[in-house]
Amino acid sequence: MVSAVDHPDASTINLPSEDAGTDASASPSPSLSPSRSSSPSRSPSSRLSSSPTGRSHTRNRARAIRTLSLLAALLSALCAGSVTIFSLYAPLLQARLRYSQLAVNGLAAAASAAMYLPVPLLGYLCDRAGPRPLALLAAASFGAGYAGAAVAYRGACARVGNGDGIGVGDGDGGRGEEDASTSGGGGGGGGLGPAAQGWYVLMVLAFLAIGVGTCSMYMSAVATCAKNFGRGKHRGLAVAGPIAAFGLSGMWLSQVGSRLFAVPGGEEGEVDVFRFFVFLAVLLVVVGVIGAFGLTIVNEKDLIEEAVEELERSGILDGSAMFTPGRSENGYGTVERSDPFDEMEDAGIKDPEEEEARLKKQWVLNAETRRFLADHTMWCFALGFVLMIGPGEAFINNVGTVIKTLYPPTLHLADKPTLAATHVSIIGITSTAVRLLTGTLTDLLAPSPKARHVQITTTRSNNNNNNSNNDSKLALRPISRVAFLLFFALLLSLGLALLASGFAQAHGGRLWVVSALVGAGYGAVFSLAPIIITVIWGVENFATNWGIVAMFPALGAALWGAVYSAVYQAAAGNGNGNGDGNGNGGGGGGGQGEGEQGNLCYGQACYAPAFWGMAASVWIACGLVLWAWKGRNGWAQRGIVV
Repeated sequence: MVSAVDHPDASTINLPSEDAGTDASASPSPSLSPSRSSSPSRSPSSRLSSSPTGRSHTRNRARAIRTLSLLAALLSALCAGSVTIFSLYAPLLQARLRYSQLAVNGLAAAASAAMYLPVPLLGYLCDRAGPRPLALLAAASFGAGYAGAAVAYRGACARVGNGDGIGVGDGDGGRGEEDASTSGGGGGGGGLGPAAQGWYVLMVLAFLAIGVGTCSMYMSAVATCAKNFGRGKHRGLAVAGPIAAFGLSGMWLSQVGSRLFAVPGGEEGEVDVFRFFVFLAVLLVVVGVIGAFGLTIVNEKDLIEEAVEELERSGILDGSAMFTPGRSENGYGTVERSDPFDEMEDAGIKDPEEEEARLKKQWVLNAETRRFLADHTMWCFALGFVLMIGPGEAFINNVGTVIKTLYPPTLHLADKPTLAATHVSIIGITSTAVRLLTGTLTDLLAPSPKARHVQITTTRSNNNNNNSNNDSKLALRPISRVAFLLFFALLLSLGLALLASGFAQAHGGRLWVVSALVGAGYGAVFSLAPIIITVIWGVENFATNWGIVAMFPALGAALWGAVYSAVYQAAAGNGNGNGDGNGNGGGGGGGQGEGEQGNLCYGQACYAPAFWGMAASVWIACGLVLWAWKGRNGWAQRGIVV
């Protein structure tokens, strides 16, 4: 065992126990490499930190930094989900800017693609450079995105003749609506109105920037909590906390938009889109700057050291191959390998120890990324995640237009119709509650592996050993996190199937059941997926691993959004533009004579085929996840505790 005097960083590294040291001696650890372990003197700060008073001060300081980072992460997550309230103003883009349903879904698809596709790159950056650069990127992206969207909206409104109508100024809803119908052109489910078309490109670019900002702020918050708290017994709650806050952001932002930015004299729930976009731009720039200063990963060097030691004891990694001098063989014989850290000193690097830590971190993270990508169960899990999340995203993005299909103009209602803001809030509340619930329940009821990093067990006997520490926690048989995932995925499919069956048609008051089921299922899947990743593949490379899996839902969201749009537009063109609310069109070429009603659709035929397909997608996803868990060479057969 190397003493604290022999290693200058021993005061900040959790050295292994005597038993662990025996294993480490059999496989040399780079953190304890003899070539880098001697130091002629110790700094005053090192001597202070090795004393009881110094250690207590260090622990208190670390605890305070963790707490501040947690608060900054929760604040970031509480504001990052602004894109989830897209359905709050999507109907106004149709009515005021003459966007077709396909054009509206084009904006949603742009935001979804930008929110998911860059996740692996941003996760890679977060693991290697920390969460602060991502927070700054989020501030810049959100500021540019919402400012650009505000400019595009005002410009398009002026072009189509709304002037200072709804969403711009004085709230003269009747005049703005009439002008939109006469100046916007279109109808019969056609494309963009010619007057608004010139601003559509800027709107698409703005939502691309908003998607990047969402991804950056979300990833920085979740990764900070996962790495600071994800190795303890409450790892589920640590990951679920910021994810739940992200879900809650849609609820409170939708209420702010519909109440504080309501159009004077307009219909209930209508939002002054321009002013709301400006508000979001300012808010999210401020939150991003706060995150850039507040998000910190505490004792990351310890995290890497522990991962190196555990992986070396398993035989997966050979630290001596990179961190110690020796002899290496190639096809032409044996050559002497020099010490890379002596080369650093010869090259004039001022702080070889910092460079050693950087190289060690890069080595471990790259090795874990390769192992993650080579695991076939990861691909089954990722595909299942796509097929679950895609339908949920499609419903959330289109709930505003779905509501419009339930209330055709010929149906006179005694009560006020349900509002998009109400259902965005329902989805946010149920999603948030279930995310916290699943995080807590999995901490209490799910099995806990002995490994604090990537699991490398390969036999059922190891599985039994890993489960032995659950006996003291629970007398009941542990419930797998995968079982929780499958249960809530089936709830998600139930909500989609109810909607497709016409459960809420002409009875919009019933739609809350669908929104609650979809919100609960969507929130649980989005919470449990990263928790499962931390349990199986560890937290040190979490942002990269989760980024790879989280990239794929963009495909599902775009696919099912396009399917819904195609079904909607086809039904509108087939005479469902002015029907009786039960899918029976009123003729007249889809209501083209109704001005702004020409590109809108009413009735069950506008959405039922799409949502039946979405329900089937979730059922297929459940089969894929079940195969990764119980199938050939799956997690159960390999003894992985999940």
